[in-house]
Amino acid sequence: MGLIDNKLIKVAICVSKFNYEHVSNLEKSTFSKLVESGINKENIDVFYVPGALELPIILAECCKAERYDGLIAVGAIIRGETYHFEVVSDQSAFAIMNVQLKYGIPIMNAVLTTNNDEETSNRTVIKGHEAAEGLLQTIATLKKINQD
Repeated sequence: MGLIDNKLIKVAICVSKFNYEHVSNLEKSTFSKLVESGINKENIDVFYVPGALELPIILAECCKAERYDGLIAVGAIIRGETYHFEVVSDQSAFAIMNVQLKYGIPIMNAVLTTNNDEETSNRTVIKGHEAAEGLLQTIATLKKINQD
């Protein structure tokens, strides 16, 4: 089974509720891929926040709790007519990366940044799967580095 038994991995999915008509599909695909990969449902916690800019504080609290092997940030930022899209996209991604580096716990950024609803809908399932797979690969790599 390799270095890690997936049944023992504990994951938190932190979900932005803004644009939830899309985010709910992303959340479901992320959760289902984790379970399909062997993680026990009871080892997956899900936390909700209003928007993408609130994700980093919940991710940081999850890291401080020292209960999780990895985290996934889930959300959707869809371009509008103002500069706000760029601010939210850039600042949420920057803050998520900073939390990951500060605490040394892998965080997959599955916050979609798209141009419209159609593009968002087309990416939700695949992005959820990619985030789950990426998290498991990163956890395994970190485990290998720290065991050698």
